[in-house]
Amino acid sequence: MALIPEESLPYFENQLYLPLVLTILSRDRATIERGSFKLKAPYLRLIDAAIEAVQRDIKETADYLRANKLRLERGAVGDTFTTYIFYYGGYTEERRYLNVRLRNRTEELLEIYLMRGSI
Repeated sequence: MALIPEESLPYFENQLYLPLVLTILSRDRATIERGSFKLKAPYLRLIDAAIEAVQRDIKETADYLRANKLRLERGAVGDTFTTYIFYYGGYTEERRYLNVRLRNRTEELLEIYLMRGSI
């Protein structure tokens, strides 16, 4: 039985996934800057817009977690699973996420943020 309030779960998941998305975008931006693209500017603008959107959502998430005294920590990392510890209302709950699931959801979010930046 999960004790995490339903309305808080999306914020916990944002705290989990959005830093991963930001890391990927930042690395990809650096790769494009170093790359031999003829026209780098459109790619960089697209990535920069996505980075700005992710950073806004990270700030909103951090504000919500702070205001509600919630916290997320990454626990053990294995070949198959990564454990995250959710802190809320004096309770803790450990959840294990399949690394494949983490990768797939991060990829979905990456696509969403890049599509936002293209509009």
